[in-house]
Amino acid sequence: MKRLEGRTALVTGAVGGIGTAVVEDFLAEGASVIISDIREDAVEAAVERYRAAGFAVAGAAASITDFAGLKAAVDKAVAELGPVDILASNAFTGGGDPTLDKTSPERFFEDAGGNLAGSFNTVRVVIDGMKAKRQGAIVLVGSVNGLSTLGQPAYSAAKAGLISLARTMATEYGRHNIRANIVCPGTVQTPAWDERLARKPDVMDDLIKWYPLGRVAKPVDVAKAITFLASDDAGFISGAMLPVDGGLMAGNLAMARELTLEGE
Repeated sequence: MKRLEGRTALVTGAVGGIGTAVVEDFLAEGASVIISDIREDAVEAAVERYRAAGFAVAGAAASITDFAGLKAAVDKAVAELGPVDILASNAFTGGGDPTLDKTSPERFFEDAGGNLAGSFNTVRVVIDGMKAKRQGAIVLVGSVNGLSTLGQPAYSAAKAGLISLARTMATEYGRHNIRANIVCPGTVQTPAWDERLARKPDVMDDLIKWYPLGRVAKPVDVAKAITFLASDDAGFISGAMLPVDGGLMAGNLAMARELTLEGE
């Protein structure tokens, strides 16, 4: 039996990068999937493609910052596929400016508030259905930016807030048999990097030295961790923060080599 067979999953930020990898892994594991993204044409194309391949999918094009619009879109998809058992909250509203000095109050409010409140909105859309079924698995997509100072302070503050949100949900919703966890990826080679790679083709090579495993992540690396946390294999895991970062947060490899290994 496939790990997610008989389950209905909602994936936000579902078109491109990590979102697409999550959708495809969920489908491979037997789930029906509601594909949600702000880009309506991309959602429609994805739904058409997966249906042609024989998968059970429905679209829910909406912004995570628009609670009413998101709820209406998801409710329509739920009428087609059934109540949501699994949420992979992957959508975000923007990365923000690189430093505090370059971040305006308006931009900080928009990026920090939008990213954090967007995940809150998404959870609120599905939580009543999960409570009614007394079953649910919520996986938020955070970032190593929420664990250490790596730039983009508004985005990073939101990602740090998501860790608290996941733990709060695990504590409050556990009595309803609902689990909540968060994954924190490091650098992931997604289409978001395309413009930077066009300007500097060796940018990924420059980043690799910070990762003990000697590479940056592919979207499927993150998707596999999300699928695990969404499945019954993780049935007694709730409130966990799982770095998916190739060892980045384990320590400073470059500095360790300078201090203790003498560059070996």
